[in-house]
Amino acid sequence: MKKKVSVGLSIALLASSIPALASAHDHHHGYKGNHHPNAHKQIQSVEFTSMKAPSTVENMVKTYTDSAVKVTYKDGTVEETPLKYNQLFLSKDKIVKNKDEMIAAGTPIDVNGDPIVDTSVPDKPSNFISDAPDSNSMITIAGKTYLISHYEYDSMNNAGEDVHGLPASMTLTQVDRNPKTGELTVNNAKKIDFSNVNGLWTPCNGSTTSWGTHLGSEEYEPDARAFEDPSSSSYRDVTNFAKYYFGDEKKANPYFYGWIPEISVDNKGNASVVKHYSTGRFSHETMQVLPDEKTALFGDDGGNTMMFMYVADKKRDFSAGTLYAAKFNQTSSENGGAGDLQWIKLGHSTDDEVKAIIDKGVKFSDIFETASEPTEGFTAVKTNASKKVEYLKVKPGMEKAAAYLEARRYGAILGATSEFNKMEGIAVNKKDKKAYMAISYENGSMEKQDNGVRDDIQLPARESGATFQLNLTGGQADASGEKINSEYVPSNMGALIVGQDLEKPDAFGNTAAPDKIANPDNLSFSDDMNTLFIGEDSALHTNNFVWAYNVETKKLSRILSVPVGAEATGLRADDMIKDSRYILSNYQHPGEDLDGKQITAVDKQKLEDAMKNGVGIQETGGVGYISGLPSGKIGTGSEGDHEKDHHEKEDDHHGQEDDE
Repeated sequence: MKKKVSVGLSIALLASSIPALASAHDHHHGYKGNHHPNAHKQIQSVEFTSMKAPSTVENMVKTYTDSAVKVTYKDGTVEETPLKYNQLFLSKDKIVKNKDEMIAAGTPIDVNGDPIVDTSVPDKPSNFISDAPDSNSMITIAGKTYLISHYEYDSMNNAGEDVHGLPASMTLTQVDRNPKTGELTVNNAKKIDFSNVNGLWTPCNGSTTSWGTHLGSEEYEPDARAFEDPSSSSYRDVTNFAKYYFGDEKKANPYFYGWIPEISVDNKGNASVVKHYSTGRFSHETMQVLPDEKTALFGDDGGNTMMFMYVADKKRDFSAGTLYAAKFNQTSSENGGAGDLQWIKLGHSTDDEVKAIIDKGVKFSDIFETASEPTEGFTAVKTNASKKVEYLKVKPGMEKAAAYLEARRYGAILGATSEFNKMEGIAVNKKDKKAYMAISYENGSMEKQDNGVRDDIQLPARESGATFQLNLTGGQADASGEKINSEYVPSNMGALIVGQDLEKPDAFGNTAAPDKIANPDNLSFSDDMNTLFIGEDSALHTNNFVWAYNVETKKLSRILSVPVGAEATGLRADDMIKDSRYILSNYQHPGEDLDGKQITAVDKQKLEDAMKNGVGIQETGGVGYISGLPSGKIGTGSEGDHEKDHHEKEDDHHGQEDDE
């Protein structure tokens, strides 16, 4: 997420329709279903052609693709099909039924399920509508397909003022799929109830589990130390949240927020929510479960952040487990940097144990002693929580509270590295036992520092960031010598794809090379296509893009462009629903920061006018999908012969045919 509370949204749900190649050519050549000549051929490989960056006002203000997918069959024949963008709905569209009223998809609701009203213009009250959808999961339950979408925040109120502390929301949308074309349409939608977990705070990216649930996030956790000062922005934000959500500022508690919510959908299409307190509290960008279904890695967004790993006691159950933080031992400063990883155990706990600590009303000052200058017995740390050097000591008996409620501060005290900057998306390559991590900006805390605290990361500034590859290995021990109960522990990491900063803006206002990735954010990996998909969150590119990077051929292809000023988020590239493959992606805050761009290649005023007259500037977001991808598993058989949808719960499948 580019900013904490000043972005908009427009979700570009990238999906690729699978009967896919068959359906695309059926439409053009009169074939039906699997009667396309290549429908039963075995696919050997898939690659994406790269589209040009938009160069006209018309293209700069829209979401579109000029990319194509090239499929090579095992008999040597090659077929190329253009990709196409299809819009599903806007975040301002009234598709949600809520208490017998139709409301916009991006409307936040309070503890009673009522829409939260913007009263900033007294004579014109209206519901808040988020312009910032983020993560999506598409899952199939009992033969029906559902889309879970985040709505991260609303940028400003009706009076044009920044909004502080507005509760966020998620929407559950049932979508129907045309069995012949794979086309998606909205059947119905409803808001997801977070009242049992004290509401939802800034949900950024997320992930879909292999057992058919959605793992959300709560980013930029409020600083509990600052909250104890009524003049702080932390106190303002959390108190405003309590007023909006509970209607009672006395219920404000910073420790309610900064967790991983898991959303399940039952056979009747009803969603339920739990927050996993034992996975630790920090700025959750996303939680990615690894192939053993018990190890998870996290993005920790912001400056001076930390790399965390969680190993659950049981598969598919994140209610109890062990939390670790990484120490980065740098081995190279070249080409984006590299280093070895050592893991420090923070503790073992359960959701119930951590929740009990929160429910007791514990405060930051109950957990830590503080000093205002270097003092014997206190550790100097600098973390994203305070963004300044602190001198801390854990009070006796408060280690568990420190480990889980203040995971980053406690990790830094124990020696973990708290110098990552803008740690964003995580993806996993099962076959090669690799994980990928987006570091959106390699600057600030990742440069050499001289502030009296540990300085593990010392890299040259690279504003455009890098995407790192992490090697996952078994048989590892933590820093104390205790064995880590996982075969998927990151042992080292190195930059795989790096951006290129420009010394001065080009004619389109780009300050990073437009044909290379700038500020990677969302990541998703398709195992059978050997492709890492990367969405940008960049102020350095005037238009942000979604890219496809083949990890075998090293080919980088631009496959989608989102509107000027917008950010590409919510990427999901391996969703298989029935006979359709869907790549999900969002775009946020179209038109943001356009005023500050030095653009001479096109008429800047015409560009701004086209944005205002089109999707609007920070007004709404669009949900759509890309069609044209091949169906089935690549290299494993015919196109119509693929494994059971991995997002459908085995015990929930009743053999129903698509949507009724």
